[in-house]
Amino acid sequence: MLKDEVRTLSYRQAIQNNPHLFRDKVVLDVGCGTGILCMFAARAGAKKVIGVDMSNIIDQARQIVSANGFDDTITLIKGKLEEVDLGLGPNGKVDVIVSEWMGYFLLYESMLDTVLLARDLYLAPGGIMMPDSATLYLSAIEDQDYKEEKIEFWNNVYGFDYSCIKDIALREPLVDTVELRSVVCDPAMVKQLDLLTVKKEDLSFTNEFRLRATRNDYVHAFLGWFDIGFEACHKPVRFSTGPHSRYTHWKQTVFYTPETLAVSEGDVIEGRLSCAPNTRNPRDLDITIKYRVDSTEAIEGEMQYKMS
Repeated sequence: MLKDEVRTLSYRQAIQNNPHLFRDKVVLDVGCGTGILCMFAARAGAKKVIGVDMSNIIDQARQIVSANGFDDTITLIKGKLEEVDLGLGPNGKVDVIVSEWMGYFLLYESMLDTVLLARDLYLAPGGIMMPDSATLYLSAIEDQDYKEEKIEFWNNVYGFDYSCIKDIALREPLVDTVELRSVVCDPAMVKQLDLLTVKKEDLSFTNEFRLRATRNDYVHAFLGWFDIGFEACHKPVRFSTGPHSRYTHWKQTVFYTPETLAVSEGDVIEGRLSCAPNTRNPRDLDITIKYRVDSTEAIEGEMQYKMS
């Protein structure tokens, strides 16, 4: 994660370019990891920074904080946010919450539930969330070579029918880097989150989309990514995980369709995307994409995917 320059430098820029938001403030870092965001906040002038993480990495984070001279400013606490004492006293609040909570396709294995809990329990009125906006996008791509290699392969495995495995492979979204030249359609926004107001129940949603083809081509899959914004700043900062942007460790998420869709420039793929935490494991995602192509040969379909 530290080597993901897009992610790390965006957080640094948002924090250090807006020191007035941190000067003499109390800051909470949810899922602090090695403490890099804590140290950005301390360097920006925070009076007190509290980092919480339940993993053993916090033991190394304490050494890192000490080695960089922030012992008096940063307090690191090991445990679950809902179980630990932040040392704020009765009705204690924080002025800023920072967190790198995002997962693949924004919400897979994300820590957003915990961040929202922290907001509701500890953020002072008028407090700031960093980041404070997240936007999920969908497009469509041509990806014949990979689909034939990884999906169609199961139709004939050394002369045997393994097509039942093909169905399993289709339902597992692929997290990978996609080249911009593979993108066939303009993107559509399918979900926008305001981190100051979003509720846990808002993370289960169904939204419609319209994708307009930008050229004559074939569509083998839908493609998802997200943008992140630090908007409530004098100097806003944004970054994208899309195929048009620099590489991030989130890459993009590919949802293959059973059939190949032929589109001409100007054709529209209409559809509906549903996303919800899995009922048995809330860190997994159940995603359904229903789609229809209005072209010379109208095609429609529906696929249920699971990120696990």
